[in-house]
Amino acid sequence: MIKKILIVDDSSVARKMLKSCLPKDKGYEFHEAADGSEGVEKYIEVNPDVTFMDLNMPVMNGYEAVRTITGQDKDALIIVVTAEIQMKSIKDALAAGAYMVLKKPLKREEINSALLKAEDSLR
Repeated sequence: MIKKILIVDDSSVARKMLKSCLPKDKGYEFHEAADGSEGVEKYIEVNPDVTFMDLNMPVMNGYEAVRTITGQDKDALIIVVTAEIQMKSIKDALAAGAYMVLKKPLKREEINSALLKAEDSLR
């Protein structure tokens, strides 16, 4: 069951928009980080059930953050959320250890579908 969600994106607007698309009736506990390095630290601190990760960020990009997190926790469920739509970027994100890739701008239905799939994989 998903209880804790970590959102890692250098844009506070993007974090807010993603949060607004998540179901309100599930009682999720939200955590946020503004770059990949902070995201790795926050992941270690809160051990979220699902992490939403942007790719293009300062300090540490999403690819590095995904590799670092999955290197420490092979069961980490990381959903990459990016405006980058090149096939190579998507393949690289999945190769780094991402569970799936969603393209910005996000749609509520896509996020809910991703959460359902993530929930199924936790069982």
